[in-house]
Amino acid sequence: MEEEEEAIGYLDKILEDEEDSEPGTPTSPGLGSPFLASEKGERDAGKGLEMRKLVLSGFLASEEIYINQLEALLLPMKPLKATATTSQPVLTIQQIETIFYKIQDIYEIHKEFYDSLCPKVQQWDSKVTLGHLFQKLASQLGVYKAFVDNYKVALETAEKCSQSNNQFQKISEELKVKGPKDSKENHTSVTMEALLYKPIDRVTRSTLVLHDLLKHTPADHPDYPLLQDALRISQNFLSSINEDIDPRRTAVTTPKGETRQLVKDGFLVELSEGSRKLRHVFLFTDVLLCAKLKKTAVGKHQQYDCKWYVPLADLVFPAPEESEPCPQVHTIPDHELEDMKMKISAIKSEVQKEKAGKGQSRAIERLKKKMFENEFWLLLNSPTIPFRIHNRNGKSYLFLLSSDYERSEWREAIQKLQKKDLQAFVLSSVELQVLTGSCFKLRTVHNIPVTSNKDDDESPGLYGFLHVIVHSAKGFKQSANLYCTLEVDSFGYFVSKAKTRVFRDTTEPQWNEEFEIELEGSQSLRILCYEKCYDKTKLNKDNNEIVDKIMGKGQVQLDPQAVPTKNWHMDVIEMNGIKVEFSMKFTSRDMSLKRTPSKKQTGVFGVKISVVTKRERSKVPYIVRQCVEEVEKRGIEEVGIYRISGVATDIQALKAAFDANNKDILVMLSDMDINAIAGTLKLYFRELPEPLLTDRLYPAFMEGIALSDPAAKENCMMHLLRSLPDPNLITFLFLLEHLKRVAEKEPINKMSLHNLATVFGPTLLRPSEVESKGHLTLASDIWSHDVMAQVQVLLYYLQHPPISFAELKRNTLYFSTDV
Repeated sequence: MEEEEEAIGYLDKILEDEEDSEPGTPTSPGLGSPFLASEKGERDAGKGLEMRKLVLSGFLASEEIYINQLEALLLPMKPLKATATTSQPVLTIQQIETIFYKIQDIYEIHKEFYDSLCPKVQQWDSKVTLGHLFQKLASQLGVYKAFVDNYKVALETAEKCSQSNNQFQKISEELKVKGPKDSKENHTSVTMEALLYKPIDRVTRSTLVLHDLLKHTPADHPDYPLLQDALRISQNFLSSINEDIDPRRTAVTTPKGETRQLVKDGFLVELSEGSRKLRHVFLFTDVLLCAKLKKTAVGKHQQYDCKWYVPLADLVFPAPEESEPCPQVHTIPDHELEDMKMKISAIKSEVQKEKAGKGQSRAIERLKKKMFENEFWLLLNSPTIPFRIHNRNGKSYLFLLSSDYERSEWREAIQKLQKKDLQAFVLSSVELQVLTGSCFKLRTVHNIPVTSNKDDDESPGLYGFLHVIVHSAKGFKQSANLYCTLEVDSFGYFVSKAKTRVFRDTTEPQWNEEFEIELEGSQSLRILCYEKCYDKTKLNKDNNEIVDKIMGKGQVQLDPQAVPTKNWHMDVIEMNGIKVEFSMKFTSRDMSLKRTPSKKQTGVFGVKISVVTKRERSKVPYIVRQCVEEVEKRGIEEVGIYRISGVATDIQALKAAFDANNKDILVMLSDMDINAIAGTLKLYFRELPEPLLTDRLYPAFMEGIALSDPAAKENCMMHLLRSLPDPNLITFLFLLEHLKRVAEKEPINKMSLHNLATVFGPTLLRPSEVESKGHLTLASDIWSHDVMAQVQVLLYYLQHPPISFAELKRNTLYFSTDV
């Protein structure tokens, strides 16, 4: 438990922004706690088995109560059905089937489970196995899914029937639930509404019990893998369940006796007094509360400290054009964020190596601590999308988010609650204390979203390239100008990776655009659908951008087992009544990094640069000159040029045209989206059979960039350029000058020299297949030392004063050409 205390204490320290805090005590692990393995190791088997029995006895008692509740719910169903066919029905058959939908099935599942579990617990011995019972129960969660999907309709129907039928109202207000066998109470009265909620609550409870059972089950016990499987199924089910109807045991009663429920919570970055602070934000039915973890003395229970709250009745979102200009947000340059990602990935690789070599746990802990610090910094400094909240009685608050998706989720959740008849209020200090005190118990997000908080056996996500085709969308009520964006998660937050063109004035856009998205340990793909706004008055003062309206958004899990690698898999994502059709497939990183020479030497892709320039009688390949000219003509001010993916189908069309030496290539280029042209240029260098800076010189470039003496480094790096074959050198210098011109427009296109080096470094230097054998050992080697060095080599030349071919060659006389 020492490690857990240390980790939590450390987290406490970082979260504490006013003063240093003392190390905190362990939090109660949430579902999927990262500390189960160490806890299991510390308990001896005997005590563990005793605890297993205690957990099971408690669960059995609650299961009996649950079965009695289901029985009470089913009791009026038979007489109601009997009257439905008479001349004076209380309810129609349709209404009965809607209200009591799946209750009988759920009852039978649990009755069978209870009858099988009861004797095992009553005649307890250490060898008893019951994992299969829990696994079977979990496998029947489909019935609960059906119940949950119908739950709202069932409640609404019961409510309507109560209002229109006195007899049913009496029945539904007082259902009699039997007391447990050994209890003195014969029965209690419960409302139908309360009983209908019980199945929803039950899955959460069963999941928590599975969690506790696993904790006290030795890893070599035959139940262990079965319970693990049951827990996985239950957790997946819980996360897929519609959050609207799952207040997850979140009722808080205010001193006035009203029920207040937690609807949503999560970590957000607040801009407060000019600096970024990580806050835990809680949205209740009638109030938004912003909190942070309080410092706690050792052994004390952790608590939240309320920074501010706004009753939803007083909360307004200022329209973008009305909002005050935002206080100056200090944004971290992209290259610093990229550097930090590289550092984190290098530490991840070290952790893996330590584990593989059975390294000291102290060393691993130290590395993990360092990784947490770096990831926390990234989490705090990467978000830039403003989300402003205003209290109509005065103060404004500003959060910075990394994705439009989150901003829209929070806004929609708040606006939905605001449709109810809400009253303004002021909380007394006692009320505020009670509410803030409940946050720790009620929160659904337990850990800061950084990878160091994940279990070792959790999926590391996907590394490589995800190919996505956005086909079309349906379900729009009126014509609009529509486009989609694609986001994937990376280093704990989401980043926008691609954007379709705007399809104008339509209710059924047909994009059919393909994108190649680089994944860095990603686990989810999001698709957002927007209506393009051309109204200049709708300028957002926070970032001077015209605000487009989100029409719908959806998310797909990228399960490494399920994402297809060879064939396209078509799917539909539903969002707010809109259906977007898309296809995807995945290419692992080692597959996508292969340089494969072209079989036919008549084209330009996959053909040696010397062969192409000789055939064309040119110094720089025609494809490079044409793409550079087009980008400089109309793409040099494009935000994210060379970083935003072009449409893959357009890139393939251009590739085919250049390979066939198509006469209409100039017409094609002038019509083509500029990101596709930028993508074609990158693809050309990526597909060279050997890198532009050659396999032969690669080790020397790696050594040269590592030199610490500036004069020695300059000497070496210039000497290496002289050693390149002429076509390679002239093309490299031509590209270098182009990239410098792109970087001059950084204030507009947001592409710094470092950004460009990150995009082009591996493309120009990565060795061909023979050379790179054994290079990629780990998934996270995407940011290995090699990749970092490749970026640094290109950056060195980009930051260097202009280098001329003639000047370089004149100096050749003074140097030997052997490397």
